[in-house]
Amino acid sequence: MSTLERDPRESMVQVLDEDGSVVGDVPDVGDDELVEMYHNMKLARHFDTRAVSLQRQGRMGTYPPLSGQEGAQVGSAMALAEGDWTIPSYREHAANLVRGMGLERTLRYWMGDERGNSPPEGVNVFTAAVPIASQIPHATGMAWADKLKHGGDPENAYICYFGDGATSEGDFHEGLNFAGVFDTPNVFFCNNNQWAISVPRERQTASETLAQKAVAYGFEGVRVDGMDPLAVYSVTSDALEKAKSPGEGERRPTLVEAVQYRYGAHTTADDPSVYRTDEEVERWKAKDPIPRLEAFLRNQGLLDDERVDAIEEAVEEEVAAAIEEAESTARPDPSTMFEHVFEEAPPDLAEQAEEFAAIREKYGDEAFLEE
Repeated sequence: MSTLERDPRESMVQVLDEDGSVVGDVPDVGDDELVEMYHNMKLARHFDTRAVSLQRQGRMGTYPPLSGQEGAQVGSAMALAEGDWTIPSYREHAANLVRGMGLERTLRYWMGDERGNSPPEGVNVFTAAVPIASQIPHATGMAWADKLKHGGDPENAYICYFGDGATSEGDFHEGLNFAGVFDTPNVFFCNNNQWAISVPRERQTASETLAQKAVAYGFEGVRVDGMDPLAVYSVTSDALEKAKSPGEGERRPTLVEAVQYRYGAHTTADDPSVYRTDEEVERWKAKDPIPRLEAFLRNQGLLDDERVDAIEEAVEEEVAAAIEEAESTARPDPSTMFEHVFEEAPPDLAEQAEEFAAIREKYGDEAFLEE
């Protein structure tokens, strides 16, 4: 049975339990790819720790942590084919990494350099979306365009990431409704990390699950253990296959609810201790996706202490190199902040740019720097 053929109100797809023991069907993934999955998750966790530290040191403006969500991001991104597209929110650093966005670009973006938000040539990653849910209609439109371009038989799938808070936005409903009507090749991937900043999951909706909302739009919804990377890989693979080649009577779109937890703050401007307890955090940390996958790989004979140490050393070097590259890149001229808002600047924005230029000329850039 496909992982998608189940009632999300009654079951949640899981392959590994919290101890890394197999409790479901292991996906067809090669040994090297399994180790790569582990490497990517370790890399994402270390990068996240260093990025938070950089912000605390004043070397970066703000940053949205991802720790706890590595399994969902890496597991789903590694299921994508080369031609598929990723449409992220603002927290998909690990998914973007898997898809070819270098860590230095992520750092540069959160350091205030808009060039870091521009994917390299040939990398099918859309720009990060900080407004909540605004990327969902974009993803639907991209998928519809692919379908129209190829005579109703799209070549690629389009995975769109968003948080549980996004399901309360109109863009969520509009995007999914359009996808259902026009049968677009979309995978809507909801990272349900239990908290939309300080608003808990139970205050977002009276629905028993988020995945069941797909029923209203005429397509399938599935819940998956988002802290189980193998389960996420399986579900995403099935959803991608259906998006590009649906069976008789199937609709292309799928809504995936990946149930997980955000260990850190919503962003570095947030204090999660105000709205959640340490006991809750520790309870979820027992489900950590990294030791869960590591235990499985050790049982399979694919990891041992020596190989884990080598991966950790490589990860530290990769992150250190990314930080050095990001910080050694010449900063953009402050005036470029006006260049990435509209294709053609409206009168009020043009006026602001002129005023800013006049102030810089009169007082110099030093006047803007804190002592």
